[in-house]
Parts: sequence; structure tokens; C-alpha cells
Amino acid sequence: MEHEHKSDKKEDVIRVGEYGIFFKRPYQILYMLNDFLIGLIFLIGSFLFLYESLKTAGCLLFAAGSLLLLIRPTIRLVHDIHYKRYRNKQ
Repeated sequence: MEHEHKSDKKEDVIRVGEYGIFFKRPYQILYMLNDFLIGLIFLIGSFLFLYESLKTAGCLLFAAGSLLLLIRPTIRLVHDIHYKRYRNKQ
């Protein structure tokens, strides 16, 4: 099996054939979607704070945004565990 090293912006990624491309892509999509939702939720929550009657909704959106911030490292951790299990089977 051919091992290829590719330098990524944040980390070195070991790709094993085409599996590396297949494996990493879903996690990249989840990570980007999560980041987009974080930005959108905090932006909307910030606008809701401009109106006294909507401050409770703004607080709930900030709490949801904070939860999504906790999901970011969880996505990375699940990716790393899944990849390590795959590598150990090889």
C-alpha cells in the first residue's frame, strides 16, 4: 500500500491511497458547517440583544453557539480516533 505525506495548513496528514481523501472529506465538511453555524448564531444573537424584548432569545442563541464551540474539538477527536483505528488495522 502506498503511503503519501501531504502537508496541511494545520497538521501533517498521512494519506493511504484514496482512503485518505474519502476519510478526511466528511470531517472537513462537518467542521466547516459547524463553524458557519457558530458565526451565524452569534451574529443573530448579537442583533437580538439590540431589542430588550429579544434579549432572552439572544442569550439562548449564545448558549447554542457555545455548545457548537464545544462540538469543534469533538469533531476533530472523533476524526482522529476513527483514523487511528483504521491505521491500526493496516
